[in-house]
Amino acid sequence: MSLSVRSLHIYPVKSCAGIDVEASPIDAAGLAYDRRWLIAAGARFLTQRQLPAMALVRTALTASHLQLTAPGMPLLEVPLDGSGLAGRDEPVTVWRDTFPARAESEAAAQWLSAFLGVSCRLYRIDIAGAGRVVSRDWVGRWRQEHADLAAGFEASPVFGFADGFPLLIANQASLDELNAQLRTKGHPPVPMDRFRPNIVLAGEDLGAYEEDHVALLARGDDIRFALVKPCTRCSIPDVDQRTGQRGDEPGLTLTATRSVELGVVFGQNAIVDARPGAVLRVGDEMSVEWNF
Repeated sequence: MSLSVRSLHIYPVKSCAGIDVEASPIDAAGLAYDRRWLIAAGARFLTQRQLPAMALVRTALTASHLQLTAPGMPLLEVPLDGSGLAGRDEPVTVWRDTFPARAESEAAAQWLSAFLGVSCRLYRIDIAGAGRVVSRDWVGRWRQEHADLAAGFEASPVFGFADGFPLLIANQASLDELNAQLRTKGHPPVPMDRFRPNIVLAGEDLGAYEEDHVALLARGDDIRFALVKPCTRCSIPDVDQRTGQRGDEPGLTLTATRSVELGVVFGQNAIVDARPGAVLRVGDEMSVEWNF
């Protein structure tokens, strides 16, 4: 077997900078602390689609706080124990889903509003309480097609502020192929952070874009991933995550080479079946069940 976890990434605040981790607890909602906070103007969520400068909001986690930094701004610390949260829930909308979340402190709102130039607030989700459910259509389709693999996967897993699924899985070989295409056009390569994956895989057992044909990935007998939907891409991969500036690539190349009926795709959305207390680590070997 030659397929393993090359890197792991969490994005505590949706659409802000991520954190590279060597290991993470994992459950049906995804990696620990991934997309548990969101920035919203009113009830509507904000992302780099509207505000590329969100890439410049750097995140870190300590034992007690979420820390945010940005150019020209002081350190902002948000308590992990919930002591900064408002006393009541408010409705927050992500795409077509509206569900309850709770605002962090006024100080956090002022910090983000000052940096982004938009009146906004920072919200935190209680995953169990919010009850935001993964698309039953996509999960149900996968379960029908792979009934022999479906035992253990929740029919309607709940998750946080991600666009639609608990995890995004990407393949290093696919990025290598994309960068080869960019070089032939005279463009510089792009790093994987343009695609904001949680799990990056690498190894000879998974060639470029072969993730499109994977039904299931497993780490031993305690963690399994069902790859239920190709990830459709918006303009965020065109944003340089180090500068917050938007360009035209790799979007133009992906549109020319990776357009399907669903849209322009790169990577796979996944749901998780994990034993209680499971921890995923960089270097973990993965086995593959194919769609054919």
